[in-house]
Amino acid sequence: MQDKNKVKRAKRLRNKRHIRKKIFGTEKVPRLVVFRSLKNIYAQLVDDTAQKTLAAASGLSKDIKDNVAQAENKVKAAYLVGKAIAQKAKEANISKVAFDRGGHIYHGRVKALAEGAREGGLKF
Repeated sequence: MQDKNKVKRAKRLRNKRHIRKKIFGTEKVPRLVVFRSLKNIYAQLVDDTAQKTLAAASGLSKDIKDNVAQAENKVKAAYLVGKAIAQKAKEANISKVAFDRGGHIYHGRVKALAEGAREGGLKF
């Protein structure tokens, strides 16, 4: 019998490949990439044509680290990261993005980050 975590990881990576086939970021409409670890959540705006990261935010970023540390749970911390990436996108004159959830289901921390980014002014 296979390890349950190996099966879950393989399924997530398969979903990630299917998502990446369809989503492509440009300079005007970059890809909003979400990476979720056990402790933190990270978001990047990526221009795939130039292969550059335009902006990044995480729970470890200096500007929001204190607010994230005071958050009640990881979902609220992810919401703050979403607001932060929206603020950085606004500074870079970006209003529209393509959302890449990285194979994770749109639930919990990933959903909270997306809602924070939408409330911050991003459209996707």
